[in-house]
Amino acid sequence: MTGMSLHKKLEENTGLLIFGILVVSAIGGLVQILPVLNQESLETPTGSTEPYSAVALTGRDIYIREGCSVCHTQQVRPLIAEVERYGPYSRSGEFVYDRPFLWGSKRTGPDLHRLAGKYSDDWHRVHLLDPRSVVPESIMPAYPWLEDAPASGVGDIQKKMQVLQRLGHPYTQEQIEAAPQQLEGLTELDALVAYLQQLGIAVSRVEVL
Repeated sequence: MTGMSLHKKLEENTGLLIFGILVVSAIGGLVQILPVLNQESLETPTGSTEPYSAVALTGRDIYIREGCSVCHTQQVRPLIAEVERYGPYSRSGEFVYDRPFLWGSKRTGPDLHRLAGKYSDDWHRVHLLDPRSVVPESIMPAYPWLEDAPASGVGDIQKKMQVLQRLGHPYTQEQIEAAPQQLEGLTELDALVAYLQQLGIAVSRVEVL
């Protein structure tokens, strides 16, 4: 059977065409997925990657609740333009303690995965309360309610850490017991800033390959 006759037969037989598409898609998917399943880096923390503290974990929940991942990604791709703008590309081992992943898919705002240490805590507070006071062209909304809401009201931090502990996060019993005390006197704004200041911090302490 020539290439043209096979092509014609596929076009004329819808069932056969669908079957062919499924077979090719399955092969392509396996080629991409199977090698990844054997990569130890997916389960091994990169550099000094550690589980989030009680404060940063609470800030992460606030980040999710406020929809920050809708406009910001947390994944620097291994492209020259991105590395030059944001810093070292993201490694899989940096996300072993992220449940769920917050990679995102749309950059209305910049990628945040290398944000840690780029700005001071005070800058972040001002930016979250009044974005255009520090970035005049910003279209980000303000979040004034974070300044008054207590961080302890976001959820049961101990139960959250216990669940993550069962999933493999190396929290100690002492850390879990001390979690509520770490949130005392803090606002949601404080917690969110603490989370932002942890983004991508591990790679700064290891050799960039």
